[in-house]
Amino acid sequence: MEEILSILNTIPSPYSDLVAVAVIFIIIAAISFIIAALLGGKAPEQAQELELDIEPLDETQEIIEELEAEGAEEIEDISDITAGQEFQTQAPEVVEEVSEATQEIIEEDAITDQIEETLEEIVQEEQAEETKEGLFAKLRRGLSKTQAGLLGGLGGIVSKKEINADLWDEFEETLIMADLGVSTTMKLRENIETKLSKQSLNSPESITDNLKEEILEILKSAQGAPINAETSPFVIMVAGVNGVGKTTTIGKLANRLKTDDKKVMVAAGDTFRAAATEQLEVWSKRVGTDFLKGQSGGDPSSVAFDAVKAAQARGTDILIIDTAGRLHTKGNLMEELTKMKRIVGRELEGAPHETLLVLDATTGQNAVQQAKQFNESLGISGIVLTKLDGTAKGGVIIAIADELNIPVKYIGIGESLSDLREFNAEEFVEALFYSGEETVH
Repeated sequence: MEEILSILNTIPSPYSDLVAVAVIFIIIAAISFIIAALLGGKAPEQAQELELDIEPLDETQEIIEELEAEGAEEIEDISDITAGQEFQTQAPEVVEEVSEATQEIIEEDAITDQIEETLEEIVQEEQAEETKEGLFAKLRRGLSKTQAGLLGGLGGIVSKKEINADLWDEFEETLIMADLGVSTTMKLRENIETKLSKQSLNSPESITDNLKEEILEILKSAQGAPINAETSPFVIMVAGVNGVGKTTTIGKLANRLKTDDKKVMVAAGDTFRAAATEQLEVWSKRVGTDFLKGQSGGDPSSVAFDAVKAAQARGTDILIIDTAGRLHTKGNLMEELTKMKRIVGRELEGAPHETLLVLDATTGQNAVQQAKQFNESLGISGIVLTKLDGTAKGGVIIAIADELNIPVKYIGIGESLSDLREFNAEEFVEALFYSGEETVH
């Protein structure tokens, strides 16, 4: 019995005492059965009773196993509670450590953000400088032929030893060859002579410096503000004779305005030339604007009427209306343009808000005559001078600025979309007289 109890005591369970009691009870019952059988001879009956008593042994074993399992679960629960208590004890320290680490990360991120912002600003400034230099270089290349003709002639003048009548004759010839025109040339000579006389200067080199200042003053007075669409729809009519680059200019202008997040529509009012309509439609698709056209050979004024109505219905910001190329010497054809302008103004108060005239710089003084005639018929609000990159007659812009009271808004210096530039008098003069060192302010 003691050996059995010792074995039972080795059972690793908080219920080992109960198990021991149950086993002892079973052993006592078995011994009683044996004694009774030996003494009373009622073995069968006692055996039957024994079976009844033995059957519950399996249930007893199950109870024992359940008790052991429950004991193990209680032990685990106690371990969990202990661990929880330890965590609660350590929690403030852990939270503090996490907070410190988080703060360090935040501070590092803030420093990183500042560094990134600073680097981004530096990159943007460098890109802006590169862009500015690149645009100026492109303008200088575009004016290279005009520059060569003007400065080449002036170079021969400043090489003279003194200012005399022959020098002034060469001076006039140089300016006229650069298409500044007779009127503007004589004005420049008179102003420069007066300045030199007042300053008691007799050095030919001073002529170039004073000419630069005089040209800058003329061009600044004619520098037009870029288009600013203050109303919607803002209507722009574009006029010009055939071949000046009107259709191309409209495409480039539409692209400039569209990049300013404006919804742009282009209307093909040149109904007499199917090629012009097709070309304008190609440009419209290229830059991603709405496009409207009429029937070939139809009334241009009806296209203008439909375009205004469509622009109002579609919520268009800017409407650009192309007009048929017209020779400025044909009065009846010019009258059609005035009719278009009248129709547009009738359908939308204040329209057209801009009436631009496209001129070809390669035509020289003929461009000045075109501007005069168109201005008389339409009341031009701005000039776009194209093809400056292909001519030595770029000085015509000075004649236009001097003889006409019409702002020069844009100049064309190439074939790409970005080659339609806002006219800036100071940049133009700086490029025209560029020597690699000097600048005009």
